[in-house]
Amino acid sequence: MSASPSANAALTDVSPVSKKERILFLDAIRGIALLGILLMNSMAQSQSHRFYDKMDLDQPITGLNFYAWVVEMGFFEGTMRGLFSLLFGAGTFLLLSRLEKTRGNIDAADIYYRRILWLLAFGLINAFIFMWPGDILYPYALCGLVLFPFRNLSAGKLLLIAMFLWVFGTYRESSVMFAGKATIANGRKAELLQSQHKKLSKEQTADLEKWKGFSAENSSTGYMKKAREETAEVKHADYPQLFAIIRGVNAELQSVFFYNSWWDPLMLFFTGMALFKSGFLTGDKAVWVYGLIALLGIGLGLTANYFILNLIYTSRFDWIKYIEAMPFDPYQLRRVIQTMGYLSLFILLYKITTFRKMLNIFIPVGQMAFTNYLSQSIMAAVIFYAFGWYGELQRYEVYGLVAAIWVFQIIFSTIWLKYFLFGPFEWLWRSLTYMKIQPFKK
Repeated sequence: MSASPSANAALTDVSPVSKKERILFLDAIRGIALLGILLMNSMAQSQSHRFYDKMDLDQPITGLNFYAWVVEMGFFEGTMRGLFSLLFGAGTFLLLSRLEKTRGNIDAADIYYRRILWLLAFGLINAFIFMWPGDILYPYALCGLVLFPFRNLSAGKLLLIAMFLWVFGTYRESSVMFAGKATIANGRKAELLQSQHKKLSKEQTADLEKWKGFSAENSSTGYMKKAREETAEVKHADYPQLFAIIRGVNAELQSVFFYNSWWDPLMLFFTGMALFKSGFLTGDKAVWVYGLIALLGIGLGLTANYFILNLIYTSRFDWIKYIEAMPFDPYQLRRVIQTMGYLSLFILLYKITTFRKMLNIFIPVGQMAFTNYLSQSIMAAVIFYAFGWYGELQRYEVYGLVAAIWVFQIIFSTIWLKYFLFGPFEWLWRSLTYMKIQPFKK
């Protein structure tokens, strides 16, 4: 079947991308990634965070709920945050390059670290005051403190560091999975001995207790029990009580969880810096390079997701069965490959005038990414906590709200930037960084 005239026109209408448009392209992808992140975050804001990647077994797990989960986990999970992290690294390099040219190394370092420390403060506000325990600003700031000394490394060296962190991260996550396998095996042995009325050794007793705790967190029965308790607790909490509940979750995520995953954002920060320096991120490579990476990245990523999600679904989201079936943890391998596939596809599309105009719709969202990210937390807190909708909606219904927020943020960002130089939170962050009130209105 031959392509339609309009399709042929779109594919042949390829015009050069100017230097200014290359920077706007980064804003467009940042905007897309930010909106995609909301799709993921909404699953932990609207209901128990245990349903972020699992389904609520008290609701139908077929039909629209099933398709919503497949779209989320198959296409968006990890990849939108991956794109956002890549652009944070590229943005850091751009910022430091500009500062060093205009202000010199010392002032550049002073401004950069002040900016990062304020980002850390905003992350704490977002997590504790705006009630979003999945905040990424705090870990981004901590990892961002490391980037300055590496700013002048070549693209090749930065990519080597990123690849090392990629391998290291896969090893670390697989080690956690292997530890889980050991907990399951040792616990079941102890459980069998106890059922046979045999006396357990001190070590076997410890294995049994560890297994019981592990099962309570990871089995289908266990995570549903915990989710119901969490939902009931949150639904009947006022603001001080809610603050106390979320404070405990934040303390865990921003300490133990960050300690076990610090390399995750850092890996992509270095990758973003390398891709920008090499010209890959600005579309300077051959078209066939982007086409091949897009084809392989998206193809392999979706294929891996098909088998992973099929296993998770058929086991009814029982993480114990998942851990037993998997030879290692493929999350980071799949995620990075799929993210690079999406990035390459977007670069290809941006070279085509018709698609470039479509992607440009997201530029204002990306230029106001800081404001939009924080406002997503505020809107979610109002909708799900203040209005009492927490735990009330089915999965696909939450996506209706997400779509409404997407439309609102696209329209609001476009109108706002017609009259103002920055988004409100961008302006505040910039003023605090430079310790001087910045221009606001155009």
